[in-house]
Order: sequence, then structure tokens, then C-alpha cells
Amino acid sequence: MTTITRRRAERLLPGLVLAVLAALPAQAFELSLPGSAKLAEERITDPGSYAVPLAPWTEMEGLLTETVEGRIQRQAWRIETTGLTVLQIMAPLRAQLEDAGWEILLDCAARACGGFDFRFATEVMRGPAMYVDLSSYRALSARSPEGDFLSLLVSRSPAVGFVQVIRASAAAPGAVPAPEETAEAEPVIASSTPDLIQTLEARGHAVLGDLTFASGADELEPGDIASLDALADYLAADPARRVLFVGHTDATGSVAANVEISRRRARAARSYLQAKGVPESQMEADGAGYLAPVASNLSDAGREQNRRVEVVLLPAVE
Repeated sequence: MTTITRRRAERLLPGLVLAVLAALPAQAFELSLPGSAKLAEERITDPGSYAVPLAPWTEMEGLLTETVEGRIQRQAWRIETTGLTVLQIMAPLRAQLEDAGWEILLDCAARACGGFDFRFATEVMRGPAMYVDLSSYRALSARSPEGDFLSLLVSRSPAVGFVQVIRASAAAPGAVPAPEETAEAEPVIASSTPDLIQTLEARGHAVLGDLTFASGADELEPGDIASLDALADYLAADPARRVLFVGHTDATGSVAANVEISRRRARAARSYLQAKGVPESQMEADGAGYLAPVASNLSDAGREQNRRVEVVLLPAVE
């Protein structure tokens, strides 16, 4: 397998370079990031499985993937810089892969990838180690001459760049549509109010369990809501803190209608905090419709569980 020389890496990324895959054997391909990059999280499963994205998400086919079974290495990197765009981070990494003989299977940017739907259909490491701006990210998948796979997901906050690298051993061919829930999805836990902030900081997201909605409804019940009050206090304590509200629905109705309903549910949570004095700059809101269920939609209990709002912790403003 080809190893990139130091001279070539320096030509692709002037200045300092950092070996991303140093944990692999000495003969393995080494990918280099800017010297300011810091490893935020790494997970290795052997054996494990990973659904490699092969094409942009489409409403007709969902996300086309190839399931890889073997040694799976997942890494999330932070690049402390304000000067690099998402494309400027991705381009040298893509060039390294091409120079080493890797075949590019997928190379797309935010909206062309499928935007929100791609982001929630593919595997993304949890925050705060990894962060994806839905309007500014790039995704790439590649296959080596030996049959290994590597995927990159690059995004940024105002001050920090984020790079997710997933490396997988060779797998049997056969592309299949990805399931609605991403591979190795974490269980979604409805947090009680005292544990909400602890769960949010430990896991990067939490379900707001005291927000309930009837099917098709998007309005909050009148009165105080304990989980949102706790979030208001949390955000007020540090103006640099930021969160994203994500609304979800059951599977009644069309995709488009449910995405809109879920978006309004998330905005309702955001509006509640705005009424409590939390600045809009600390909050974002979007909706996933019924694309990320946590229970079966075949029962009333499952549908009720799927109608929810989650809060996601975003990187702090620096």
C-alpha cells in the first residue's frame, strides 16, 4: 500500500503536518492534516461494521451505501483556525488520496450531498468532538487499490474546523440503501430535568422528555417547561454556549409535511427560550421529520415516543 512521503505531504499542505492514521501498521497509507489539528475522539472496533456512503441522499433511494465489515477506525479532529474554508480543508486531503491511487466514490458539498437528510442518514460521531454545519460541509468516500475504504466529513464553526475520518478494512461488494437509523446509532434517552445538562455535555444531545405533541401538532402546552427552563439557565450562564433543537415526528403523512412539522416543533422550543431572554444567536432549530425514529411507528406508544424534540450541543463561540 502506498505511503505518502514527507516531501509530498508538505507540498500538499505547506507547514506542519500530522499523521492521522498513525495507529495503523507502518506500511499503511497516512493522511496528513494541518499541524494545528488535534484528535478530539477515536474509536476502533475490530471486528466492526460501517456503512460507507456512495452517493448523495435522494428522496427516492435514500442514501446508497456499501457495508464494510472488519477493522473500523473512527476519528474526529479539530483544527483551530479561522482562515481555512471547508473546501480548503478538504481539497488537500482529497489530493493525497488521489496521489496514493485511491478511487473517489463520493465527493459532494452540503446541499449537493442531500443537505440535512444526508447528514442524518450517514454516520456522524457525536458532539462536541464532531460538529456539522448543515449549510457548510463536504463529504468524500474513497476506496484503495487494496480494497480498503475511507470516508471524510469536513465542516466548521466560526473559529474551528472539524474533520471526521472513518477508515474501514476491505468488504465484500454490494451497495444497499442505508436504513433510516444510522449505523451503530446511540440509544436516545429522554433525560429528566436534573440530569439534562449532564446528559447534554456527556453525550452531546438529549431528548426533552417533557415536551409532548399530538400527531400533526407543533404547539407547546402553556405554562413553564422544566427542561427548557434548565436550558435557559445553562445558556444564560455562558454566552458562548450554543445549542441546536431538532424536531422529530411519527410516520403519519408525507416526508415533506413531517419535516415542516418537526421544524416548527424545534422552533417552538427556541421561541420559548427567546421569551426567557436567551439570545437567538445561541440557538438553532431544524427538523428531521420521521427520518430518525427511536421506536416502531406501528404502535401508538411508538408513535408518541417518536414525536419529540432533541437538543444538540454545538461548539462554543470562540
